[in-house]
Amino acid sequence: MNFSRRTLLAATGATAVTAATAVMTTAGTAHAAPLADASAENDAEAGAGAAPAAGFGTLLQRAESLLTGGGFDPDDPDFTDAVAALDATAGDLWDTLDRGAGRTALWPDLAPLTDPGNFGQSYTRLRTVATAWATEGTSLAGNAQVAEALVAALRFTHDTAYNPARRETGNWWFWEIGAPRALMDCAVVLRDRLPAADLADYLAVVDRFCPDADRRTNSPTLPETGANRTDKAVIVALRGLLGQDPAKLVSARDALSDVRDSGRNSLFRYTSSGDGFYEDGSFVQHDVVAYTGSYGIVLLSGTAYLLALLAGSEWAVADPKVSVMYDAVERTFAPVIFDGLMMDSVRGRAVSRERAGDHRDGATALAAILLLASGAPAEYATRWRALVKGWLTRNRTTPFEGLATLPQLALAKAVLDDPTVPAGPRSTGSHVFADMDRVVHRRPGWACALSLSSKRISAYEAGNGENLHGWYTGDGMTYLYDGDNLGQFNDGFWPTVDPYRLPGTTVDTRRRTDLGTGAGTSTYRPANTVAGGAVLDGRYGAAAMEVIGGQGTTLRTRKSWFLLDNAVIALGAGITASDGRPVETVVENRNLGTDGRHRLLVDGVRQPVEQGWSGTFGRARWAHVEGVGGYVFPGGTALHALREQRTGTWRAIDTGADTGGGTAPVTRRYLTLWTDHGASPTDARYAVCCCPAHRPRRPRSGRRPGRSGSSPTTAPHRRWRCAGRG
Repeated sequence: MNFSRRTLLAATGATAVTAATAVMTTAGTAHAAPLADASAENDAEAGAGAAPAAGFGTLLQRAESLLTGGGFDPDDPDFTDAVAALDATAGDLWDTLDRGAGRTALWPDLAPLTDPGNFGQSYTRLRTVATAWATEGTSLAGNAQVAEALVAALRFTHDTAYNPARRETGNWWFWEIGAPRALMDCAVVLRDRLPAADLADYLAVVDRFCPDADRRTNSPTLPETGANRTDKAVIVALRGLLGQDPAKLVSARDALSDVRDSGRNSLFRYTSSGDGFYEDGSFVQHDVVAYTGSYGIVLLSGTAYLLALLAGSEWAVADPKVSVMYDAVERTFAPVIFDGLMMDSVRGRAVSRERAGDHRDGATALAAILLLASGAPAEYATRWRALVKGWLTRNRTTPFEGLATLPQLALAKAVLDDPTVPAGPRSTGSHVFADMDRVVHRRPGWACALSLSSKRISAYEAGNGENLHGWYTGDGMTYLYDGDNLGQFNDGFWPTVDPYRLPGTTVDTRRRTDLGTGAGTSTYRPANTVAGGAVLDGRYGAAAMEVIGGQGTTLRTRKSWFLLDNAVIALGAGITASDGRPVETVVENRNLGTDGRHRLLVDGVRQPVEQGWSGTFGRARWAHVEGVGGYVFPGGTALHALREQRTGTWRAIDTGADTGGGTAPVTRRYLTLWTDHGASPTDARYAVCCCPAHRPRRPRSGRRPGRSGSSPTTAPHRRWRCAGRG
């Protein structure tokens, strides 16, 4: 029998409900009896012989399960750590919640409550407490005092800070997305405890600030796009369920396809400019920023959520072009996920967020893929589950179970416990995402990502206090991922790395001022046109970029990369500047962790491991960093090396209202290799062949490398060949 895609989508709607919520069926005593199911009326109208459509009550119960994890066994050892983590976080929030009659804020660090960032975060904290109250196994579960305090806190926040009479100030996101989403989640969990008048007020404030997902409320002519559209669609859908308003559910569903504007901003289409998915696998948000790993995840998660939430109901998503979202899993997301982590080259300003590292954002992406798989056609879902199982089983650096929420953990457990799902291997190949100036090269044991920029794609995004030191992240920064060490960029890298010496970049050594200290976000697009590359047979890649320095520097250079089976060749030419300052090309700047003493060889000579050591090598031909790989310099180069212990804080790079980092010092050791082109160079160049995961061969004489502090003219062995695992 042949099915059209529309028929197939409709047929799999019930499957989505069953699969996504099988391990999240609501159980336990954490909440009162559910609302009278409004679906009974719908079911009666469906008529004999027809499959009953899920009604409001069923969908509200599903929304709660998608938030709490539903009826898992709290004594199951696979869930105990996640339950304990939720309990600890919610318990601390409960203990510090001001429940006094004369309070002016809910938490002392979020005062005044009228500030958008403060009431936005207050709702988020209330949602955490509410989730714990509704989750069996926590100390707050089913506690009547907790429920009463939550109801009172929601009322207080509405009356004090977030109500229809207020006018938007500050960051629009808190008013139109952050606060209403957390408020609606709270209302879902507490729906049997909320007075009718309170619920009516909360629906009214959502109608005021997020009436639909099609337009920006504070700028009615601005259409919402990408992740922001998805976020708003989820809010409108929850508001529709809580208010039993079919028109709102239609509005939420249709916003995904942008019915209002005839699909112009549909999430299920490829775009050729601005926000959204591109046919080459790129994902862009804010018009010019490569954002697969941040806003892209939000879009994927929100869409998967709505597909699962509305499946089997009269409001189920049935747009056949949803296949664009299905294709994006392997075309857009999988290439930038390495053993479960999300590559930083596509996370934009999110790299500066202490609580959202590459492993955590990767875990969110994996969970979204599994939720999407629960209702996707088998041809997609089978491949995705194998992909995710491989990622889950290989990442033991920061295991998924330590990052996931209970609903996410339930989805992962179902796949891990299923013997019919194989663990997919690491994917290999080269990918050039020309529409967002990113390149990814994957081999069985390692991966390399290049972050480029041009007049089309921003070199960085900063703003709202985020990514204050992102000056050179789009100037050819080279990310080397080793399958044996997944913590390189997740282990305190961003607050401690020297931001003037990012690996792969060629920089003017001038001092820079902090970015993004004002309100709103900003981007910087350089003047160069050249940035991109090509792929041969899906296996080999070539990329190039012209660097034209921004205001305050005359630096110009041409950079290129050749991505092969067991090596990445990086070339630079025409390096020219006239500002009187030194110009450097950074070969490597490796995070060695808190106590790393990785051996460094230069031309076969072992160098000191003490912190603070530095060395200069007049004509180095190769270097090797233990546990990382080798670096070959054809013709030799003037190489500088430095071991240093660097200390910084997350607060120094992110002061955002809801993302700001801590002030506790973070210390990491680094091993840096670079070439100094001198002050005001003219037509300087460099050439380096990076051989990841390779070890140096011993000299034929059998002599071990020496231990001199510099490279002698008669090195024990002066030839290097990239030989080893790819």
